[in-house]
Amino acid sequence: MTGLQFPLKNDTSRKIIHIDMDAFFASVEERDRPELAKHPLVIARHPSDTGGRGVVTTANYLARQYGIHSAMSAQKAYELCPHAVFVPGNYQKYREISRQVRAIFYRYTDLVEVVSIDEAYLDVTENKIQSKSAIKIAKLIQHDIWQEVHLTCSAGVSYNKFLAKLASDFEKPRGLTVVMPQEAIAFLQKLPIEKFHGVGKKTVPKMHELGIFTGADLYERSEATLIHHFGKMGYSLYRKVRGIHNAPVNISRERKSIGKENTYGQPLATEDECLSQLRQLSNAVAESLKKEQKHGKTVVVKIRYADYTTITKRVTLREYVFRKEEIFSQASVIWEEILGVEKGIRLLGVTVTNLDPLTYENIVLPLWETGNPYEKSKP
Repeated sequence: MTGLQFPLKNDTSRKIIHIDMDAFFASVEERDRPELAKHPLVIARHPSDTGGRGVVTTANYLARQYGIHSAMSAQKAYELCPHAVFVPGNYQKYREISRQVRAIFYRYTDLVEVVSIDEAYLDVTENKIQSKSAIKIAKLIQHDIWQEVHLTCSAGVSYNKFLAKLASDFEKPRGLTVVMPQEAIAFLQKLPIEKFHGVGKKTVPKMHELGIFTGADLYERSEATLIHHFGKMGYSLYRKVRGIHNAPVNISRERKSIGKENTYGQPLATEDECLSQLRQLSNAVAESLKKEQKHGKTVVVKIRYADYTTITKRVTLREYVFRKEEIFSQASVIWEEILGVEKGIRLLGVTVTNLDPLTYENIVLPLWETGNPYEKSKP
């Protein structure tokens, strides 16, 4: 008996916007110091200050013309453009601006999926201004961000998340690209295979070996062939190149952990130094938990020595923690199990995971007792 072939279902009823801030960290620095906009700008510590270590967080568009990109080593960025300006990132400032941008999104819809500090998906099929035009809403968001935060973003508008993301990347900076349902396949077929999200650096050579260089080439391959060579990703790409991606905007996306870590140019050499740093990190984590209205049951300590060996240890508790004293107490216990500063400590980190909203209370059930654990005891 041959298998039945079911027609592919494509939900084109939704209106999705993908917002991507333009070179976010670099743009913030240019906003606050306009003279930086005239130079190639790299968000990273200068390699001369770090002994050649460190990586690029992001770069402005002038720096990108020299081939500099995020995740590149700072040393390589310097070699590509010795006259670039290197600025260490101010991540507390970036997070605050990101919160301001998110507040703008929520004026238009509650269906917001925050993907990272500088991008998000919005489902505006039904929206708070009762507009039938997703294009109008995307323009309003771009306008609001510019007027209130003095930064630019690029927007992609389509009927699913995959196409909206591709569209936002199509024309940067300050772009607004729309992909209508009837245009989707033609739009996808023109794209280089590298532009398909999910096709990474390791996959591209394999695609090329199979003669797949563009979306049009991908479209010609059968589902069975793609699954044979690429497994689940082949199954997904067969649908995506046909404009099919029915995953909803996921508003339940929650932070799984809140942590802070510091890297030290001069390795820590004494136990007192390490405990002092652990206390500072615990305080910072507690502050972030307070802002996010979270608490958690697992405390993690990360240690990286001067020889770059890394140790991570954790403790999971019966009750939630969120106060700085509680977090530092648990971090200290973990530290006592590890100890050893003779190699010098280059990095320390403290993280709280296993998070829940603060409204989830500490309830320890007396499971060893009989009867109803919710029944009030009599005086």
